[in-house]
Amino acid sequence: MDALTIDTGSAGDNGRIDVLLKGAIDPHVHSGPSIAPRGLDHLELAREMSEAGFAAVVTKDHDYAGVATAALISRHHPDLTTKIFSGIVLNNVVGGINPYAVEHTAAMGGKIVWMPTLAAENHLEWEKTSAWSHPASTQKMRPARAVPVLDANRRVLDDVKEVLDVIARNRMALASGHLHVSETWILFEEARRRGVERLIFTHPEDIVGASLEDVKGIAAMGAYVEHSLCMFLEGSKFKTRSGEDLRQQIEAAGIDRTILCSDLGQVGVFRPLEGFRRGVRLCLELGYSDEAVRRMVSTNTARVLGLEELVAQAA
Repeated sequence: MDALTIDTGSAGDNGRIDVLLKGAIDPHVHSGPSIAPRGLDHLELAREMSEAGFAAVVTKDHDYAGVATAALISRHHPDLTTKIFSGIVLNNVVGGINPYAVEHTAAMGGKIVWMPTLAAENHLEWEKTSAWSHPASTQKMRPARAVPVLDANRRVLDDVKEVLDVIARNRMALASGHLHVSETWILFEEARRRGVERLIFTHPEDIVGASLEDVKGIAAMGAYVEHSLCMFLEGSKFKTRSGEDLRQQIEAAGIDRTILCSDLGQVGVFRPLEGFRRGVRLCLELGYSDEAVRRMVSTNTARVLGLEELVAQAA
């Protein structure tokens, strides 16, 4: 199937998927504008998701906080029923581990703070041998500089602790980004000690070196485990895992600790909404009930982002 082909399932299945998308949330979307090529912008995203009945979307850029754009769209397009939010990724462009930037993002309504992604020490090592090239967006300007979160003794750095305190005070979600899973364990343990209540383990299926036992243990710690549907879907240029792999990941964490995202918006692949539709179809094919799917695409995500009221309104 061509990566840009629209879903052509049966009318009955499509209707079932339509219902399941009402009140859904996509917490990880790479729409533009961005220094990296994008297939749609934030406003187009909000329009498409509104037509499908999504409760909310969270835009993610590896290089800037999208909170100002989200505020503009919300103010000038009150007709859009999908609420748009954003957050910040602690890569080089925002100064790495920068408590000032995190405080500013919180003050502007940011929902998620992602630990380093393309500038994570683990990512820079991973991309040296990965067949799926995903270098830092700024490499064309200057080499990415690793942004560590632990010191030489594998203790959480003081600046990171300060960021965790900002997250805790503002009840934001902390996402692990592209840290190695061994770093995520240490970070999340420190975050819990400092009062961070909302934890998201980012796509354990790739890049971060996680096992199913890691998934099980981090979920038991109280984190939500986020899976990038683009890594499981036929026709996606990012596909590295099978549907059976997704089942194993879900079973390791449990349905009540699993959230699904598209992780889409790039060029040369289907758009986030189509990715979500295909992801829901895959979950149904794997035998998950409508109620289980709804938890993974809506209820659980609303809980970790504090958006329960939005979901209730959209349902």
